[in-house]
Parts: sequence; C-alpha cells; structure tokens
Amino acid sequence: MPKSKRDRVVSLTQTKKKNYETKQKLVEEIQDCCSKYANIYVIETKNERNNLLKDFRDSCKHSRLFMGRNKVMAVALGRTVESELKSDFYKVSRCLRGRRGLFFSNESLESVRESFSSVQATTYARSGSVATETVTLPAGPLDLPHPMEPQLRQLGLPTKLKDGIIILEAEHTVCEKGRPLTTQSATILKHLGNCMAEFGLEVIGHWHDGTFTQISETDTPMEDDEDDEDSEHEK
Repeated sequence: MPKSKRDRVVSLTQTKKKNYETKQKLVEEIQDCCSKYANIYVIETKNERNNLLKDFRDSCKHSRLFMGRNKVMAVALGRTVESELKSDFYKVSRCLRGRRGLFFSNESLESVRESFSSVQATTYARSGSVATETVTLPAGPLDLPHPMEPQLRQLGLPTKLKDGIIILEAEHTVCEKGRPLTTQSATILKHLGNCMAEFGLEVIGHWHDGTFTQISETDTPMEDDEDDEDSEHEK
C-alpha cells in the first residue's frame, strides 16, 4: 500500500528558510523597482477580488504592483529617516497598512487615476460588508432552480417546494441598508444575483523626486499581514 503524502514529515527549519527567502526576494524586487520607476503610489483596494486584481495587473505591462506583506515592503523602503532607501521613503512605509500596496509606474498621477477608474466593477458583497440597500423578498414564488430549496431553508428563508417551484411562505428581509451583512445574507444576495459591492483602487499617497505627498486621509485599520502566506505580493 503506497504511503500517504499526509504522513510526510516537513522540517520546520526548511519552512522558515523558504519563508525568509521569499521575503528577501520581495525586498530585492521592490528595491530594484525604486531605481527603475519615477513614481511610487501607495494604493488601497476596495472589495478586493483576485480575478479583478489580476485583470488590472495584466493591463499594466509597464508598471509593477505589489500587494500583501506590508511590513516586508516597509523594510525594503526603510521605516525611518536613518534607514530609508531614498528621501521621504519612510513616509511611504508609514502608509502601508491594511489592504494597501505599492504601485511603481512612470505614469503621472492623473494617468494612474484614469487607469484605476477604468477597472472599477460591481461584485458580490461578502460577509461583514455594509449593505447599500434594504432587500426584502415578498411572499410567493422565487425565480430560482428548485434543487436550491433545501439550501435556502438552511440560510433561514421560510421556503417550501410546490409543483417544482420554490415558494417563499412569508415576507423576508435579507438585509437592511447600513448594517453589516451576515454570511447567510451575503450568500442569499449572491443567489439572487444582487451585486452590492464595488471593486476599486484608490491612490492614498504619491512619491516623486524625493518627496512624498499624502493624497487621501482614508482611515484604514492596521493589519498584521507579514506572515500571510496567502497574499499574492506580485504577479
């Protein structure tokens, strides 16, 4: 009987070494970009979706986008006046938090903003997102495939199946405007085809020729993402 791969012993020493090498490679790539591009933009993603972010990356062949591992990116630039790679880089590092990243480009601020506006797209909201509208389903038939009826009941909808048609037995409020979506309400909205979120990119700050300018005062919470192995830092 072949040995299960799950029984394979993985050396933690090797794992730590690989993690260190990955971080070191990211530092080197960022520092290399600092000498190749005239502008560094600190950007923030709104309702980030991997497929939409990948489409944007594919459309920017002459620029470089780094997302994730904010602490490592800050180290690459320098966190203090004494350690910064170039003048005012420590201010760039201070802006790296939450769902933010670095966008290296030779394009002007106006051109970058125009590119960002072209990639905005509506998408399905996730659990925890704030509802932009109140969605209430009236009692009666639902235009959904009948095999979904058991799942809808599990999501809290008072449904039944009659003659192959899903019937909502009573009016049901899926979500209320201004309140966070639950896992159940976000799933129901997706089944209904209701795209309540908008993917987008925003410029938070701009570094050029030794000077950093804060553009947006968006209050983004700090996140400890240094060891987030799922973050795709650059394509």
